[in-house]
Amino acid sequence: MKNLEQLAKEVGEKFKSRDLKLVTAESCTGGGLAYVITSIPGSSAWFERGFVTYSNASKEELLGVNPATLAAYGSVSAQVAQEMAEGALRHSQAEVSIALTGIAGPEGGSLEKPIGTVWIACANTRAITQSTHHLFTGDRTFVREHSIEAALKILSLI
Repeated sequence: MKNLEQLAKEVGEKFKSRDLKLVTAESCTGGGLAYVITSIPGSSAWFERGFVTYSNASKEELLGVNPATLAAYGSVSAQVAQEMAEGALRHSQAEVSIALTGIAGPEGGSLEKPIGTVWIACANTRAITQSTHHLFTGDRTFVREHSIEAALKILSLI
């Protein structure tokens, strides 16, 4: 966990120096990213809020994810991750958002989307939303922690 906190601290320093606010939208990590971020003293200067949207209904209600997108692509997809990230921006006062959706296991995987499949999307008010696909091999804790690490590394590039 120390490595995650160090990454979050570095992200925070960058965001604070640029006067940027962050919003998170999490599914498979269940608020773990927001937890790591808020473990950093002073994170309130750059962390605006977090959404935990574990169910499809919460993705629709809180973030405005289109039900047709969920039906066509499934909740673990680039399209849904992007709509989550863009919805988080619309429903916050932040300039940057990061969204994570995936299958942490031990159940829920398929041939098309095996356990460990994670999509992370980053949106901001000045660029096109980008998403990245990840496939982590390990147990539920491993998948969740590595998803959080990947999200923090993406944010460190902002």
